[in-house]
Amino acid sequence: MDATSRPGRDRPRRKPAAGAQHARQKPVLREPPPGGLYGALDLGTNNCRLLIATPTPTQNGFAVVDAFSRIVRLGERLAQTGRLSEDAMGRTVDALRVCANKLRWRKVERVRLVATEACRMAENGSEFIDRVKNETGLKLEIIDRETEAGLAAVGAEPLVDREAETALVFDIGGGSTEVLWMRRAGERFETVAWTSLAAGVVTISERFGGGVDVTPASFEAMRGFLRPMLQAFAQRVSAANGGAPPVPSHLLGTSGTVTTIAGVQLGLQRYDRARVDGCWLDTDDIGAVTHRLLHLSYEQRAANPCIGRERADLVLAGCAILEEIRLAFPAQRIRVADRGLREGILTLLMKEDGTYGGAA
Repeated sequence: MDATSRPGRDRPRRKPAAGAQHARQKPVLREPPPGGLYGALDLGTNNCRLLIATPTPTQNGFAVVDAFSRIVRLGERLAQTGRLSEDAMGRTVDALRVCANKLRWRKVERVRLVATEACRMAENGSEFIDRVKNETGLKLEIIDRETEAGLAAVGAEPLVDREAETALVFDIGGGSTEVLWMRRAGERFETVAWTSLAAGVVTISERFGGGVDVTPASFEAMRGFLRPMLQAFAQRVSAANGGAPPVPSHLLGTSGTVTTIAGVQLGLQRYDRARVDGCWLDTDDIGAVTHRLLHLSYEQRAANPCIGRERADLVLAGCAILEEIRLAFPAQRIRVADRGLREGILTLLMKEDGTYGGAA
């Protein structure tokens, strides 16, 4: 079955310096890992991210004790060549060595380490996974799009408005974009429909000129390319809701695109996760930020402290994806999540062990 019919990450400039349903299963009780630490690694098309956390009786269910994030652009030029390049793999292995050292130093034994779109699509993706194991000791798992979407939903669900009846959750990555329609089911939310678009900030940026000199015309071309994908999913959602327009109670975005836009809109002089994660934005404000960024030069975008040189050639591709999401699923506000797949991994691992929220 095609991924778009089933229910249910940003490139360095040339040279860089299982689902929501599973979360509701009865947990299998096991002894917590030594030290009570869990690790989650997400290797995407653009970023390599690691979280190490311990269960705590908090709203999130765990507290982060260590983290790592580096833009590696593993998928650089993948769309043109079909393969991961030597430079990209070298950058990524260097970042993964840092992750491996952190996991060893912290003595983390309960881990899940996943790779997504770049490794899924590359001819040499499996070879690269073997190389990573040989050179770093890390055993990465290439997950499919359905699993990726489900983990993103689990990670973001705590930020869905408890008063909402429906929410449109999306994760704009480097090589793909996951979009989920969620509906209230008692005290929880369930994924009713989902899609994974083979379009992310890296692939869209490279397809339309590289993202440095973006004009209103090239921006509209990006949007025109993306529109049929989002509109097709919106029609499916509408059909699943008896023909009602696909207007969610709110949007919930988890990605570098939405966190960057939030930082710009808030006028932050330095990115501050505490202010961004969980904040609410009016969708008109998002449109205003997009309009402003579209009329800045590459150097002006790079000078913004919430964008920087490593995202300056990608941010408008992300804006194009977000604008089409807003068009297909009109809502008055959006909640911004600086969280996602890694948090979903941690939540599921802890629930499997019966330790989520500090439970013994």
